[in-house]
Amino acid sequence: MTHGASGRTTWAIPGGHIPLASTGHEPTFVSCDKLCVLNTSATDAQLALTIYYSDRDAVGPYPLSVAARRVRHLRLNDLIEPEAMPLEVPYACVVLSSVPVVVQFSRRDSGQAATAITGGIAFPAAE
Repeated sequence: MTHGASGRTTWAIPGGHIPLASTGHEPTFVSCDKLCVLNTSATDAQLALTIYYSDRDAVGPYPLSVAARRVRHLRLNDLIEPEAMPLEVPYACVVLSSVPVVVQFSRRDSGQAATAITGGIAFPAAE
């Protein structure tokens, strides 16, 4: 049994902050912020991420694609073009998608030997 597209086309993540310190082996234990994007539709999702800061202009779009009926995990630390994501700087992210998707946000903070992982669903904007 298959179903149609789940989710929304606009998502907001207001509490971004990639920790500077990391312990353990790379890449598994590097402190990072991550997005998990679920695309349940029969169409590939074309996403555009825009990063907002408190003290400078927004940066983006960062293009991202998620194949139809697939999930994709992305470390925000890995975003390079149009600009590498700075560490230890508060930010927010808006995700725009060509088809409805579901977006989850998580953070791994491995600055100490006891790794902390937090996560939650991003804010789905009204359509």
